[in-house]
Amino acid sequence: MSNNPFILGNHKQQEPALDPNDWRSQLQADSRARIVNKIIVTLKEHQPFSGQAEPNALREVVVRFEEKIYAAATSQSNYLWQISLKMLLMDMKNQTLWVPNA
Repeated sequence: MSNNPFILGNHKQQEPALDPNDWRSQLQADSRARIVNKIIVTLKEHQPFSGQAEPNALREVVVRFEEKIYAAATSQSNYLWQISLKMLLMDMKNQTLWVPNA
């Protein structure tokens, strides 16, 4: 069994060929795992999930989301900015949908 935190069943996160000059070679897998976990926590705060299948499905969706951002980012700061922006937009959308009881 692999120690890679991105292996989910038959789905393994794709790693690009690592060029020592590429920013991706500087980002550790455990950093990416922490980011995925933070996204999951944020999503759970905004949308409750029940049952065993849903958290596994949620993790798979979040890993795919993170992979797309990772692959498209031009730098580590761009990668973190894109994820932060998506989380902020989700938070703002959730706040505008919430109406307090009067």
